[in-house]
Amino acid sequence: MKANYSTEERFLLLGFSDWPSLQPVLFALVLLCYLLTLTGNSVLVLLAVRDPRLHTPMYYFLCHLALVDAGFTTSVVPPLLANLRRPAFWLPRSHCTAQLCASLALGSAECVLLAVMALDRAAAVCLPLRYAGLASARLCRALASASWLGGLTNSVAQTALLAERPLCGPRLLDHFICELPALLKLACGGDGDTTENQMFAARVVILLLPSAVILASYGAVARAVCCMRSSGGRRRAVGTCGSHLTAVCLFYGSAIYTYLQPTQRYNQARGKFVSLFYTVVTPALNPLIYTLRNKEVKGAARRLLWSLGRGQAVQ
Repeated sequence: MKANYSTEERFLLLGFSDWPSLQPVLFALVLLCYLLTLTGNSVLVLLAVRDPRLHTPMYYFLCHLALVDAGFTTSVVPPLLANLRRPAFWLPRSHCTAQLCASLALGSAECVLLAVMALDRAAAVCLPLRYAGLASARLCRALASASWLGGLTNSVAQTALLAERPLCGPRLLDHFICELPALLKLACGGDGDTTENQMFAARVVILLLPSAVILASYGAVARAVCCMRSSGGRRRAVGTCGSHLTAVCLFYGSAIYTYLQPTQRYNQARGKFVSLFYTVVTPALNPLIYTLRNKEVKGAARRLLWSLGRGQAVQ
């Protein structure tokens, strides 16, 4: 009986087994994106910490975003790579729950953090004379802490509600990770509908409330830019906000598609590729989005390389 119980408490992740010829390509792509994510975000944090010119609220929040992205993709990529290398990948329920909790916490934290960054950009563009006084170090720390705490709270609530749902049928997950919509497909109906409605309400709050903050912030930015007489000021404002808006669209578009549709309508085949995009590709793109057209980050990178080269020359 004990052996049977142990077998029942494991999930078989099907991953991309329906496309065996695609798995080697996906393995190489995922590994490349993971290395880019770790390298790009580590460099971004290093530059923001070492260079005094980047000790501003924008780069402080960008450091937290880099840490969230690195952790988020790390919670997903190792089991995904293992899945792509094996014909069958069994995952114990405790490991599945831990991976779900970690990815939900970090993904939810990114939702809140992107809204905080939008508020910061709106304050910088709309209230330039008062911005230095408003964006104090204490307030920045409080907002960053609220982002992490909000993500953790949502994750614990969703995971606890899911644990209350009994699972029916075979433990087959048509996904490459333990993602909430795929797990809800295995849940029994009946009395659990109330619990599922509560979970859906929590997902609406963590996704749509920050989205409303972002829309309001960029609405204020658009009005401020239209009132600017200087074309140089407009270009600076658009350049400052454009990279963040790109990151927001990439992350929120795929996350809203995944989490804000009823379980019965969730297409698992399509959902796997959408999840692959926002869990693996987007974290790899974010460092490029925030640095390619950013003169301050490029200058900080040149200064760091120059100081390292000078140090080696002295030795």
